[in-house]
Amino acid sequence: MGVSIVSREQTQTEIEKNNEQENKDVDSQKSSSGLVIFWKELLNDKLALVSLIFFTLVTLFVFGVSLILDQDQVVRVDLFAIYEPPSSEFWLGTDYGGRDVFGQLIIGTRNSLSIGFLVTLISGVIGVVFGVVSGYFGGHVDNFLMRIVDFFMVLPFFMLVIVFVSVAPDYNVWTFSLIMAAFLWMGIARLIRSKALQEKELDYAQASRTLGSSHFSIIFKQVLPNITSLVVVTMTLNLAANIGIESGLSFLGFGFPEDTPSLGTLLSYTTNPTTLEERWWIWLPAAILILLLMLAVRNVGEALKRAADARQRRA
Repeated sequence: MGVSIVSREQTQTEIEKNNEQENKDVDSQKSSSGLVIFWKELLNDKLALVSLIFFTLVTLFVFGVSLILDQDQVVRVDLFAIYEPPSSEFWLGTDYGGRDVFGQLIIGTRNSLSIGFLVTLISGVIGVVFGVVSGYFGGHVDNFLMRIVDFFMVLPFFMLVIVFVSVAPDYNVWTFSLIMAAFLWMGIARLIRSKALQEKELDYAQASRTLGSSHFSIIFKQVLPNITSLVVVTMTLNLAANIGIESGLSFLGFGFPEDTPSLGTLLSYTTNPTTLEERWWIWLPAAILILLLMLAVRNVGEALKRAADARQRRA
């Protein structure tokens, strides 16, 4: 009798190990096939390929050059160089404080991209965890977590961000990103929840529960890897939106102060009619860069979306 129980436990353990190994093999095959599909989609979509190359080069350039730029020197006021047009000394001229616009553009792009990346990452992590846990457990857990999501969704986003930014005595890229991310995770949470509701009913999840696998293992080792493509696509598209939101807040005067440049602060100089009409070198490069960066990220995100759809059809 004892030998029979031991052998049965060994058999079940072997089945679980084989099942986990098969899941790993399937995940690796899906990952490799997903990369191949995405690469083929990029090769077929020249616009997305050019957008990816452009975004990568701009990101590497601004983060690399900003390492050798002295921000204090860039934002230092020089009354003898006010509104200088582009020249060999000032490549993009100067603003009303005699500050180099090119240096502000480099540092401002770095700050805007940093906020975009951080907000996308933080809000994505919160939204994915909320969504996958809510969708997997369902029932009262789902109702409770979704009511939290609904509460945050009805809050006026811009008003709350403006209030937090206004009352904060001192803030930087990290604090500004946390303030924005605190109110931008609900959309991805609802999207991931709907997908998790479907995934938990599939055979692999049912089999894992039958074998006695823990909920943690099923959620983060099986369900989550199968919705990774949806997470990547959603976060890529959100990146473009977050860059635009930061620029909009800075344009309205609720972003960074003037001693911490961003693309939005450069664009805010257009509130001066004279600057808008006669001093194009102050705001036009920032406006063009915002447009190109958002379009580039959007094009790459659409290519990822098409690749994910193609992978789903093959599955």
